[in-house]
Amino acid sequence: MRAIVSDRYGSLDVLQLKDIERPRPGPGEVAVRVRAAGVDPSIWHLTSGQPYLIRLLGFGLRRPRRLVPGLDLAGTIEEIGPGVTDLRPGDEVFGTADGSFAEYAIAKASRVVAKPANLAFDQAAAVPVSACTALKGLLSVQSGQRLLVIGAGGGVGSYAVQLAKARQAHVTGVCSTAKTDLVKMLGADEIVDYKRESITGRYDVILDTAGDRPLSQLRQHLSPKGTLVIVGGEGGGKLVGSVARTLRAALLSPFVSHQLKGLIATAENPADLLELKRLIAEGAVTPVLDRTFPLAEAVAAIRYVQQGHARGKVVVTL
Repeated sequence: MRAIVSDRYGSLDVLQLKDIERPRPGPGEVAVRVRAAGVDPSIWHLTSGQPYLIRLLGFGLRRPRRLVPGLDLAGTIEEIGPGVTDLRPGDEVFGTADGSFAEYAIAKASRVVAKPANLAFDQAAAVPVSACTALKGLLSVQSGQRLLVIGAGGGVGSYAVQLAKARQAHVTGVCSTAKTDLVKMLGADEIVDYKRESITGRYDVILDTAGDRPLSQLRQHLSPKGTLVIVGGEGGGKLVGSVARTLRAALLSPFVSHQLKGLIATAENPADLLELKRLIAEGAVTPVLDRTFPLAEAVAAIRYVQQGHARGKVVVTL
């Protein structure tokens, strides 16, 4: 099968399109014929092996343990492993699998669910990681609260705006000039173009999806009992990267009136995928798909997202 592979750490140039052996599902697993795979920031971090902390977390000290990158996917069940009873070959699914930048990927049966009927495969592949992350980041958001979404025009941010409006929150989106029309279309009540103006006011919840802003600066815009949720981010050095800011938030949180916490992008919980499927079916949430790239141009897709150009999500199609 064709797949994007990397057998050493380095720049995106180490990623190559090659023919490799097709994987087979083990107990509790399914083989998915991948029709589309989403692009997220973890791909270039795992490709480069930086920050070095990720190597210590089990991704490989000297070289990547995962030959094929990619996590989000949408496709068709090709084969089921022993013990799988709720999925059948031919089922259209979406979810996550280690190594989705390939014609076939192996997923735990618990990490995929039936694809929303009203979405094409490329749209469905844009959902799992980013939308589930946004859903987790908004757990404390209630009707009538004021929410600030930093990075509102990106992958996680575009879902956060829609999910918060579904909860009847007042949403202010922070984005670049090029994305203000998108964020308005998503339903934001107010928009801050960070290239032209500064953030003002106070908020019950701040979801920072694009951040290197100091914690002290963000806390100035929280209500007395407000919550700051940090999702990923760039910078912070080669050792721990953006995790440094998350660690500082966790250490500071017990000593201040604000709740400060970090959130790791993940889509392991099928209940979250099913909740998103319901909201998508109801029209409350719609994936924002910037553009698609064929598998042979996967490196260009990753680089496009890395440069911050994407409005919503970018997907690789097969």
